[in-house]
Amino acid sequence: MSPISSRIIAFIAGRRRSFGDAGRGVVLLVGSQRNAQIHLAATVLVIVAGFGLDIDRRDWALLAAAMALVWLGEALNTAVELLADAVSPAHHPLIGSAKDVAAGGVLLAAAAAVGIGLLVFTPYLAALCR
Repeated sequence: MSPISSRIIAFIAGRRRSFGDAGRGVVLLVGSQRNAQIHLAATVLVIVAGFGLDIDRRDWALLAAAMALVWLGEALNTAVELLADAVSPAHHPLIGSAKDVAAGGVLLAAAAAVGIGLLVFTPYLAALCR
C-alpha cells in the first residue's frame, strides 16, 4: 500500500472514531440531561409544525439556526458542568458562577429561539385563522 493510501485510510478511520465519540456525546446529553430532553421534545414539535404548516426555505433556515443555537448551548453547558464537577466535586464559588453563566447562555439561546419561532410561525398560524 502506498504512503498516500495509508494516510487516507488513517484519516478516514480517525473521522469515524470522531463521529463515534460525538454520537456518544449526543446520547449522553439527551440521556442524562432533563433540559436536553425538553429541547428534544421542542425540536420535534417545531419540525412537525414546520412540515404541517408547509413553511418556506427561509423560515426553515431560521428555525434550524435557532434550534442549533439551543442545542449548542445545552451541550456546552453540560460539558462545563461535567468538567467542573470533575475538577471540584466540593462547592466552589467560582465553579458555581461558571455553571450559572453557562446555564444563562442556554436560557438566552432558548429565549432567542422562542422569539424566532414566534416570528416564523405567527404568520402561518394567522393565515389558518382567516
